Amino acid sequence: MAAPASPCDLASPRLSSGFTVVAFGTSAPELVVSIKASLVGQNGIAVGNVVGSNIFNIAAILGITALIRPLAVNRQLLRLDTPIMIGVTLLCSVLLLNRTLSRPEAVLLLLGIIAYVTLSVIIARRPKSISTEKAQNRAEPLKLRFVVWDVLFIAVGLAFLVYGAHLFVEGSLQVARKLGVSEAVIGLTIVAAGTSLPELVTSVVASLRKKHDIAVGNIIGSNIFNLLAILGTAGLIHPLSTGGVTTADFTVMSGFAILLLPLMLPRHTLSRWAGALLLLLYAAYLTHLWPS
Repeated sequence: MAAPASPCDLASPRLSSGFTVVAFGTSAPELVVSIKASLVGQNGIAVGNVVGSNIFNIAAILGITALIRPLAVNRQLLRLDTPIMIGVTLLCSVLLLNRTLSRPEAVLLLLGIIAYVTLSVIIARRPKSISTEKAQNRAEPLKLRFVVWDVLFIAVGLAFLVYGAHLFVEGSLQVARKLGVSEAVIGLTIVAAGTSLPELVTSVVASLRKKHDIAVGNIIGSNIFNLLAILGTAGLIHPLSTGGVTTADFTVMSGFAILLLPLMLPRHTLSRWAGALLLLLYAAYLTHLWPS
């Protein structure tokens, strides 16, 4: 008789939530900043924000979260979503090798996010095990009763997070520009960290509450959304140049995406030592990037 699937082997509702509502919602600051930067011709910030956010999400946020509590990794993450994130990261790096993102390439990215969301919905609607279905049926009346409040809390929480990130970014931009730092470095570091505050708060809180699906799925989904939806939207509004964002930055982004998979494979867990390694590598990247 086959062994029953463990909780980490099932595509749970929390995991699907992490890839969609939570992941895309916490990427709202990146979307606003990159579109605004694209409209005013600040391409270094528009592109650097996305590249820097993806690096920060994996290296800093997952590093911090794993240090707080080792994260159990769902099998769907290992088999599907993380490979998709790696593929999307490599695709965008190749598209930006010529230092521009044209409108046709932006359309390709937007088609990619549509395909990914469609795939996520199909997977979420697959037939579930009997025990999982019974548990969901028992919880259904409670969910329906409080669904309006849940939506309200999500909306209010995201509004405060976006507004707080906006204030952080605006203040940081003024300070950094007075120091004579380039737009690309600002986008890759200060803006990226500021717009990633919602992801940081969400993943840390989810980890403390032992909701590992959201803690990890939030980062994977956010990185996919950043590259496909945000770069795609900004590039569709106005063709982008990479500004001062270099091939080395795209290589670092791709390297962290690829490294994440083997770090999560042992026992399907992102351990504390893996979190420490990610943070050390991020510190090394900042040391290389930020002018002395």
